[in-house]
Amino acid sequence: MRIEGISALVTGGASGLGLASARRLVELGASVVIADLESSPGEEAAKELGQVRDGAAWFVPADVTDTEAFNEALDAAEQRGPLRALVHCAGRGGDRKRILNRDRTPGDLDSFTEVLRINLVGTYNALRLAAARMAANEPLDGDRGACVLTASVAAFDGQIGQTSYTASKAAVHGITLVAARDLASWQIRVNTIAPGIMDTPMLGRLREDIRDGLAASVPHPKRLGEPAEFGRLAVDILENAYLNGQTIRLDGSIRMAPR
Repeated sequence: MRIEGISALVTGGASGLGLASARRLVELGASVVIADLESSPGEEAAKELGQVRDGAAWFVPADVTDTEAFNEALDAAEQRGPLRALVHCAGRGGDRKRILNRDRTPGDLDSFTEVLRINLVGTYNALRLAAARMAANEPLDGDRGACVLTASVAAFDGQIGQTSYTASKAAVHGITLVAARDLASWQIRVNTIAPGIMDTPMLGRLREDIRDGLAASVPHPKRLGEPAEFGRLAVDILENAYLNGQTIRLDGSIRMAPR
């Protein structure tokens, strides 16, 4: 798929991995709608990307679990042309709760459910609604559209206390091939990136010694992953017409320890 001239939607695009993906799309000539929470720095992100290419990015506040709000973001994307690309980065971290506390109290079910609601149900909602718009497109370079979802290495190497987060991200990995097969008849591709320890704003709040320890745990290169590396991979996946149904680890070959 050629990126130049297409319309794309990036969820969680106000910061971190989403912003890096939106920036890469803008650099290659796409029109990008950033969908993120109303409380996010989405307006600032759109202005920043507008400096890369004038009028190339817009912000629409939307919670990915809110069908009405997300459809408004899709409407905004389609005002710039047929929606061809979805990069779904919106989500939340886990609740860091053990299955059993030291006093044998079971983990909180509401907390577990909330992580799944945002990370898994939100992913499915974004995928199904974006695919419905893409299915109406005329094929371009063999595709009507392409979607990139975001899992995590926790999908494979979940640590103690990550039960909810691991469950949600393993499910995103699990639906990738199914979604690719399901949407193949519509000429829509679906792939997923499973990032490792990335230098996002969340990690930026950690002490320097903790950040250094995390970087040292990566076999090679011994550093945190850069959001720009995620953005480049997301766009490479969109461009590569034969890449479908895959989850790609972007992690410096790390395998997470139990703790």
